[in-house]
Amino acid sequence: MQPQSAGTAPPAPKVPNAGQPWQWEAADLAAMIRAGTVSSREVVQSCLDRMDQVNGTINAVVRRFDAEALAAADAADAARRRGDMLAPLHGVPVTIKINIDQKGHPTDGGVAAYADLIAASDNPVVANLRAAGAVVIGRTNAPAYSMRWHTENALHGATLNPWHAGITPGGSSGGAAAAVAAGIGPIAHGNDIAGSVRYPAYCCGLVGLRPTHGRVPSSNGTAKGLAPISSQLMAVQGPLTRTVRDQRLAFAAMARPSPLDPRCVEPAPFAPPARPMRIALAVDPGGRGVHPAVAAAVRQAGRALEAAGYIVEEVAPPGLAEIGDVWAKLAMPDVMATLQPLIDANGDDGIRRAIALWNQALPKYQASDVLVALGERAAALRSWQIFFETHPVVVMPVSTQLPFAVGFDLENAAATAAVIAAQNPLMSISVLGLPGLSVPTGLADGIPVGVQVVAGRFREDLCFEVGEVIASGSTLSTPIDPKQAGAR
Repeated sequence: MQPQSAGTAPPAPKVPNAGQPWQWEAADLAAMIRAGTVSSREVVQSCLDRMDQVNGTINAVVRRFDAEALAAADAADAARRRGDMLAPLHGVPVTIKINIDQKGHPTDGGVAAYADLIAASDNPVVANLRAAGAVVIGRTNAPAYSMRWHTENALHGATLNPWHAGITPGGSSGGAAAAVAAGIGPIAHGNDIAGSVRYPAYCCGLVGLRPTHGRVPSSNGTAKGLAPISSQLMAVQGPLTRTVRDQRLAFAAMARPSPLDPRCVEPAPFAPPARPMRIALAVDPGGRGVHPAVAAAVRQAGRALEAAGYIVEEVAPPGLAEIGDVWAKLAMPDVMATLQPLIDANGDDGIRRAIALWNQALPKYQASDVLVALGERAAALRSWQIFFETHPVVVMPVSTQLPFAVGFDLENAAATAAVIAAQNPLMSISVLGLPGLSVPTGLADGIPVGVQVVAGRFREDLCFEVGEVIASGSTLSTPIDPKQAGAR
């Protein structure tokens, strides 16, 4: 009896003609496991073997589950042999970030004080991945309290970028990005409040999605107290992958509503945009300057889209620089009121230094400023929704600068202010709650560079459509061997 599919089946397998399972796309792995061409055990073992080869160098996965993962793989293979209904990611390895709940494992968030904080249940996004058939093989590193754009902590150490050890892998989902880039797994879970999926994807040459606010559920049973306003409005869960094709599959798996998250919605189908679709190319969207290689990447993406038949116009959406500034108004009073005491009590030297520099570099916002920021956010989103009526997709920088050297966020207040300015394109999209897709375009002096694709609320489909065209012209290829990483 041939096994049947449950839900949306993965695309037909594009059978790889070389390499090992750890090198293949998730979509191909899922299709081949479904067909019996390869077993889930073989795939999971291949990724665990790859972890043995490279994780000692990059420190991306800080907790691994060989026995648990292989048992799950064996169960997946047995289900296929029985002819059970198979989910879209049946038997495919994934990793989970250390700051969300995974049943039976600590949600330590890179903080030593929480090393024994064992989750009694799965966060809904983990439950969704399991329901889609995924096999969790490990948990990936993050900075303490996930509040840096670089990944290191005193509990697990630093994660290295597989492309270059002196360049940040990004944060806070830096372990997730490094793992996928080095071939430890084809899909990694991450989360994003100010760029924590998109920036690591950018730094490591990957595709990373910040979904629309409310599209992917999240709830940690280990969390105590009430959720801060900034977290309620801007924190999302999303996948990191090597291809847009795998993004579609991973996002569909994650985006199942849960009653545990009151923000979570499932949108009705949208009318298709007029064709040929107009694309807004925002080379310097905040008007504050961009690195030449970043500008070149945005224009390269525009040329690829023009060649594919899109109408591309260099025009920026309204008020982008000011919208990015709203992020601090929303988030910093929350940080000071809720997170600062925890950092003071339990944080490591890195997070204490980084947050202290944020406090020096940014204005001293009060709770009353949050109310103003909420009004500014609503007005800005209204303006963008009007803009999307004529230009349904915006292609813009991820960051205005190339990935920074390690230590960039611990130097001084002036350097931190410069970093915050560079990350404005990330923070503005977080404020608006829009979907943003980081897509690689190539290398600049051996370091990954790429663009961010932004669309209206719940239009991840347009991000994927445009992102796939851009990625098809990329000269960058992953996975890579960290021992052969290029130099800047």
